[in-house]
Amino acid sequence: MEHWKAVFMKFIMCIGILGLVLGLFFGVSFPNIFILSVLLTVVSYIVGDVYLLPRFENWGATLFDFILAFVAIYLLGSFLFEMEIPLVTASLVSSAFLAVGEYFFHKYMANQVLDGHAIRSDEEKELINQKLQAEYSEELNQGIPEDREE
Repeated sequence: MEHWKAVFMKFIMCIGILGLVLGLFFGVSFPNIFILSVLLTVVSYIVGDVYLLPRFENWGATLFDFILAFVAIYLLGSFLFEMEIPLVTASLVSSAFLAVGEYFFHKYMANQVLDGHAIRSDEEKELINQKLQAEYSEELNQGIPEDREE
């Protein structure tokens, strides 16, 4: 249930940001914004939030979302948008705003949906590495001569 709630929140964020940036500033129609929002929500959630976020933390997933949004808006915009708009600028501005939203969405994902296990701080990683270190002592060598040749 938490995943559906997160997907819905992500969709609302995408359609809101794209509606403001592409709709208000570049005059893109609502059906085109809706198509872009659905595509970005599905692909970004599956690949960026569920797969990459636990592995690369917030920065990696946000970078992926920025690149995905830029490429998707640029490529689909060349086919969908009826009028001539500065496509690179529209893609760049939209992607930047989406990346900021995704940064905060990933914090929500890590704490609420992925139960906080996805993103570890550097201190937590260091503790885990220290706990996994093995010790070697002289007691383990008691039956083995030091000058043993093999």
